Amino acid sequence: MNDLVLKGGRILDPSQALDKVTDIAFADGKVAAIGDGLTGKDARDVNGKIVSPGLIDLHTHVYWGGTSLGVDAALVAQRSGTTTFVDAGSAGPGNFLGFRRHVIEPSPLRILPFLNVSFPGIFAFSATVMVGEAADLRLIDPRECVRVVNAHRDLIVGVKVRVGRGAGGASGIAPLDIALEVAEETGLPVMAHLDHPPPSRLEVVSRMRRGDILTHCFRPFPNAPVRGDGRIREEVIAARERGVVFDIGHGGGSFGFRTAEAMLAAGFLPDVISSDVHQLSINGPAFDQITTMSKLLSLGMPLADVIRAGTVAAARAVGRTDFGHFSPGAAGDATVIDLVEGAFTYRDVLGETREGRLRLSASGLVVNGKWWEAG
Repeated sequence: MNDLVLKGGRILDPSQALDKVTDIAFADGKVAAIGDGLTGKDARDVNGKIVSPGLIDLHTHVYWGGTSLGVDAALVAQRSGTTTFVDAGSAGPGNFLGFRRHVIEPSPLRILPFLNVSFPGIFAFSATVMVGEAADLRLIDPRECVRVVNAHRDLIVGVKVRVGRGAGGASGIAPLDIALEVAEETGLPVMAHLDHPPPSRLEVVSRMRRGDILTHCFRPFPNAPVRGDGRIREEVIAARERGVVFDIGHGGGSFGFRTAEAMLAAGFLPDVISSDVHQLSINGPAFDQITTMSKLLSLGMPLADVIRAGTVAAARAVGRTDFGHFSPGAAGDATVIDLVEGAFTYRDVLGETREGRLRLSASGLVVNGKWWEAG
């Protein structure tokens, strides 16, 4: 007997090119079946709604209580439609164990961390105190990073580094070079944040390898991926050709409509959509994952591509094949979504606005095969 059946929804799973109105069943925490007339102990009518694999937010900060920028994943999940939070380096080698023991392990939701290359992680990030963790190279010890990765191989999915004048001060490209060395030693991808130069976009992107993730990929000038005339820069095109992953990572300062419009007009869609939700972005302009996805949808990115970028593409970016899709036996996570038509105003990090006629809204979550509500 199935534990849960969602009946009559539009099952949308881009990993299988599946877009069909039917039922989906979950049993023993897994996807059990897709088809008409399914029954289960708990049956819920989702007629008129989209049912996608559980949304995966590739760039979040959920070391709540342990870092100044952290938000509570359980409180964000319901409004954002997110069932998997990938933490983008909130913790470093010096405080990772606390993140694991006190936040990740007790969480009812899946949290997968990138380890920050800086020993204290992102330790001073607030409206009143802002000190970049990569600004002092004395805080970056590659051997400590490798040690912690090896001790937590079951959990850590990559190495995070923040470079730029804001996060790295005068350190330039050095933090990225160290992070790449750690990643090569451990066989993991790097996720690189880039803010204001130095270093330049060219210096950062040219170093990135297949499978590495450039987050904030649609950031506004400076260090934007497009020139002022809208042409995509050559090093960005070359990076995509060699397999670098391009992730939105909206946040409070890293998504511009003009950049996004130029990239989409050139046919350069993001590989992954993520919110970069943290204490300074949760109340705008990013808000959450499903709002960020709505912005890309309103800019003309096809719905199936938006869902792909928030599900299976994010799972692949962290090397996981057990969730992010509805294949039988996959993790029993799903997001129930309303596709709402109307007049909506969206805002980027520069305060520029765009009007859209579509919005995605989360109306329910399935976690581990059961209907989930924040408790």
